Amino acid sequence: MNQGTYPLAASMINQFNRLDQISNNLANINTNGFKQEGTTETTFNYYLQRMQEENTAPTKINTVTNTVPKIDAKFINSEMGPIAMTGNTLDFALSNPDTFFKIQNANGDIVYSRDGAFKNLDNFLVDSNGNNVLNAGNEPIVIEDGFELQIGVVKTPFTNLEKLGDNTYSLKDANNLEIFENNDTFVVQGAIEKSNVNSVSAMVELIDAHRRFDQSQKAVKSIDDLNAALIDKIGSNTK
Repeated sequence: MNQGTYPLAASMINQFNRLDQISNNLANINTNGFKQEGTTETTFNYYLQRMQEENTAPTKINTVTNTVPKIDAKFINSEMGPIAMTGNTLDFALSNPDTFFKIQNANGDIVYSRDGAFKNLDNFLVDSNGNNVLNAGNEPIVIEDGFELQIGVVKTPFTNLEKLGDNTYSLKDANNLEIFENNDTFVVQGAIEKSNVNSVSAMVELIDAHRRFDQSQKAVKSIDDLNAALIDKIGSNTK
């Protein structure tokens, strides 16, 4: 019976992690430029098969426990969110899904973001956290006539990015980065990109994860009750 408990416990862990990820998506439904995250599940046997195909031969210990699904990785949905016109001259949206603004964070590192809701701080263009928006030469941008043409835009796939806090990303491979000297075909002034989280589908996923968690929890309790009944029966027979 314990063999049934382990897969159920693993399923509960998976659903708990799903709930955390879905809740984070819903919490950022109004975050400009936010990209929703998803999770993928595989089994240990999948890795065994892949290793065997690569001419390695690991030992398959238990085919029951090895089929337990495991959250393998997170992925980012790179689909563009809707563009909302604001009329604010400090708001900017990117028209290409794989392009990003360059930001210098509080640590002095260059990070990347699609949140173009910028502000004026001491006549410098900054993001919502007060960090400098950079030009193509990685220099802060002074707000003056034509400043919008100075905003640095780069292109790289989301697979080349590591998600950080504050709706920003760090770069994995600098060789897979394209820097544009002219941004006029990529930037829309007076507009911002909204979050690409679909509230309806996210709520459906949230309900599904809750139900799966509850079902696994009830099944674990049923197994526990059966074990307790079996132990009582064995104990009474030995008296």
